[in-house]
Amino acid sequence: MRKTLLACLFIFLMSSISVFAQKSMITGKVVDVNNEPLIGVNVLVKGTTNGTVTDIDGKYSISAPSGSTLSFTYVGFTAQLIKVTQNVINVTLKEDSKTLNEVVVVGYGSMTRKDVTSSITTVKADKLNTGVYTDPGQLLQGKVPGLTIVQSSDPTSGTASISLRGASSLRSGAAMEPYYVIDGIPGMSLNLVAPEDIESIDVLRDASATAIYGSKAANGVIVITTKKGSKTDRTSVSYSGYVGFDNIAKRLDMMSASDLKSYAAANNITLPNDKGSNTNWNDEVLRTAVSHNHNVSINGGNERSSYNASMSYLNKEGIVLGTEFERFSGRAYVQTKCLNDRLTLAFNVNAAQSKGKTVSSNKDGQSVFDAMNYYSPLLPTKNEDGSWYNYTAVNQYFNPLSMIYEDSYETIKKDLQGTGKATLQINKDLAWNLNLSYENEQINYNNYNTIQSQIVNTNGNAYRGTVENKKKVLETYFNYDHTFANVHKLGLMAGYSYEQSDNNDGFGLNVYNFYSNATSYYNLAFANKMDMSGISGYGLETLRMISFYGRLNYSYNSKYMLQATFRRDGSSAFGKNNRWGTFPSASLAWRMSEEKFIKDLNVFDDLKFRVGYGVSGNSLGFGAYQAIQTYGPSGWFTYTDANGNSSLYRTIAAQSNANPDLKWERTAMLNLGLDFTFFGGRLGGTIEYYDKRTSDLIHPYSVSTNRYPYGWMYANVGDIDNKGIELTINATPISTKKFTWDTSLNLSHNKNNVKSISNSDYSVAYIASGDPEIAGYSSNAQVERIMEGHPLGTFYTYEWAGYNSDGVSIFYKHDPVTGERTGETTKDPVDTDRTITGCAQPKLNLGWTNNFKYKNWSLDLFFTGVFGNKIYNATREQYSNVSFVTEGRNVLKSVATEQRATDVQSQAPSDRWLENGDYFRLSTLSLGYSFGKLGNWVNSLKVYATCNNLFTITGYSGRDPEINLGGLEPGIDRRTNYYPRTRTFMLGVNVNF
Repeated sequence: MRKTLLACLFIFLMSSISVFAQKSMITGKVVDVNNEPLIGVNVLVKGTTNGTVTDIDGKYSISAPSGSTLSFTYVGFTAQLIKVTQNVINVTLKEDSKTLNEVVVVGYGSMTRKDVTSSITTVKADKLNTGVYTDPGQLLQGKVPGLTIVQSSDPTSGTASISLRGASSLRSGAAMEPYYVIDGIPGMSLNLVAPEDIESIDVLRDASATAIYGSKAANGVIVITTKKGSKTDRTSVSYSGYVGFDNIAKRLDMMSASDLKSYAAANNITLPNDKGSNTNWNDEVLRTAVSHNHNVSINGGNERSSYNASMSYLNKEGIVLGTEFERFSGRAYVQTKCLNDRLTLAFNVNAAQSKGKTVSSNKDGQSVFDAMNYYSPLLPTKNEDGSWYNYTAVNQYFNPLSMIYEDSYETIKKDLQGTGKATLQINKDLAWNLNLSYENEQINYNNYNTIQSQIVNTNGNAYRGTVENKKKVLETYFNYDHTFANVHKLGLMAGYSYEQSDNNDGFGLNVYNFYSNATSYYNLAFANKMDMSGISGYGLETLRMISFYGRLNYSYNSKYMLQATFRRDGSSAFGKNNRWGTFPSASLAWRMSEEKFIKDLNVFDDLKFRVGYGVSGNSLGFGAYQAIQTYGPSGWFTYTDANGNSSLYRTIAAQSNANPDLKWERTAMLNLGLDFTFFGGRLGGTIEYYDKRTSDLIHPYSVSTNRYPYGWMYANVGDIDNKGIELTINATPISTKKFTWDTSLNLSHNKNNVKSISNSDYSVAYIASGDPEIAGYSSNAQVERIMEGHPLGTFYTYEWAGYNSDGVSIFYKHDPVTGERTGETTKDPVDTDRTITGCAQPKLNLGWTNNFKYKNWSLDLFFTGVFGNKIYNATREQYSNVSFVTEGRNVLKSVATEQRATDVQSQAPSDRWLENGDYFRLSTLSLGYSFGKLGNWVNSLKVYATCNNLFTITGYSGRDPEINLGGLEPGIDRRTNYYPRTRTFMLGVNVNF
């Protein structure tokens, strides 16, 4: 018995000793490779919730059983797993070079981030904006410093304007926008890319990065990389979808029926059209729009072959009745290796078909967006017989519901593109590449104004037009990459490309006078009359370009880097004396963090200085006939033959003059950049300064018809400068085992200046622009001027001085010679009384992203802001016209308190309607939950809820301060074509099988 008790006691003691030993207190210190302590390293017993973090000296202590595994993780460093075999464990963490070794797409190749010498911003798919978007431009708003994007809520158009580092052309449209490259193929249509298929977007911002694309890269280059197959020997299927609900974010505060009656009574005004109704036209026109999007993709492969295919469907309603957008798109990609893995072949097919429906947005009252505000609430929607009410006593006055239901405008686009790529690895250093692409775009326009239409009184009017655009691209180039003595990295690239575009091949026909609306625009033969002048003047334009290009990259131990590029472009678009252009660039980079004196500071994880200079061109948006003499139909004349028979014949007249010296617009840019990271990658950023100078701007100038057959000539005359500074800060303020906060802030400032718009041959004092489309000011109403020494978007208006004794607006008079105020005022200002009153160019643009993660939850907040700009509130100017009340139109409710009923000059273009355009907006708030792997058949599942345009802090009194900032007429809040800004709520799901 005693022996048994002793044995039990021995076993108990040994077990206690064992348990005590298994729960030893482990201590140690965590340092980097320079033996500097790391603060805040997460130390966790793997497989448990037992964890701690290192203190200010890098020390830690944790209770852990013998034989367990400790996990050491820290942002910017490679994680380590160490088995517990002793009580003191010191750890040295190595810097995670993932960011530095991140692959960046450049023209005709790629390189690691640490070897980049130019200004390039990469945005991965998970960092792109979330919303009911129709084009990739919307995904980038606020994500790239210097890239100014203004969005539109119109379902048939995605991005209202996009510009990089300031406007640098006197032409509008494509001439102001960046150049797009998709999967290495230049100039592709964005309509072919569904947002869900994008892997990453690289924005080439300075000329040393863009010059390799030569004559099309002056406004920057946006390179889109789509998703490819995997090499995991398995096939995965993914689905992503969402449903969204849109409502108007802010309505104009128009008078109600009772407001109008009260105002008229108070000011002895007789209302000419009081029919006793109380119609809220905004309620009649607007709706809660429902949108939904679905994307299914299949990808897989192995080490030798991979594939990816996807189908997408988007249906987006507009909040304005009669507006909607629908798109089907699909893509199939396959890549394989052969010839003993030396030859890589890839084939890609992209297809998309979209249909957009919209409503009339013309001038002269023929805009639903205008009529929903100006049409009187005293009028009914319909007559007693069910027809649309029509008040004809006022000119340019149309029932908005009539325009929605009786006037339809439909556009159908079909895009098809096929690409083939081949890469032959001649040896381990030398590769030959061949890219072939063919793209076909067909656009059909289908318009019908019914017999009941109030805006087209031709007893039914139908228009059908079709146009086809084709593009062929061949590019072939060699890449040579070799590292000598482990430190000298050399890269060479040389290539040739051929492009041919056959655009504007189409026709259109307008017919009218129908018996009924039964056939709409589908059978034009039912019309009784045809408008010969309504035959669309499409003309096939063929443009060809051939290019030779090359690049040299050199890196010494990733410490000193050099890049030089060269491109020689030849284009059929320009004058016969200037069809070739040369676009060189060079850039240097110095990774100072690799120098001993920087390392000894123990401050920087990475520090790189960059300087680059390059020249690029701008031929975007330039037609095939603008440099040559052309003639076209100008009217009709009656010809009477010898027998007295009369017939109508076309007259032919000059439409453009030949300019054999017309050449590319050229942009030269100097860029200085500093990249830095601290605290193991938890804090980093970039500072950029650029000086961008554009010369040989193309603009039409008035010429004498005594010398030329046509009164206007396209010529290279102007110069524009843009100088700016950009700052990007990326930080991880909090990182624990359960909670992480990542934040990214980018700020950009650009100063635009028009240096010249005249020379010895072509001269103008200024270029008037920016028609606010105000009633009573059909001519000389422009509120902006392009002038030498001032930025684009300079407001040039009268200066409002208050009211005279009769209650009429008066304005300051200015000396015609000096431009200074004379001290006098007038109610009838003349052109010389105009002066500079503000500028639409912002002083600061802001984008701020915050990503919070707690366990499986994620919360994303994205803010945008614009500061220091002026907005010309032409909408408020129009609807503050007190004479509208006597005519039978509606006005803003503020007219009763802010305007005088006697003021017949309230709508004069003056600084009275200029407002500060500053705003700070919570653009996106998104809350998501990731379920991770569910069973054996769901690899990942995430659900999320998102709200776009949640709130805006601004002093602007208009509908929305996010006004078009691009083109030649920035900062004007017009009423006729402004689609109301929406607030969107979305519910979505992403699942992978």
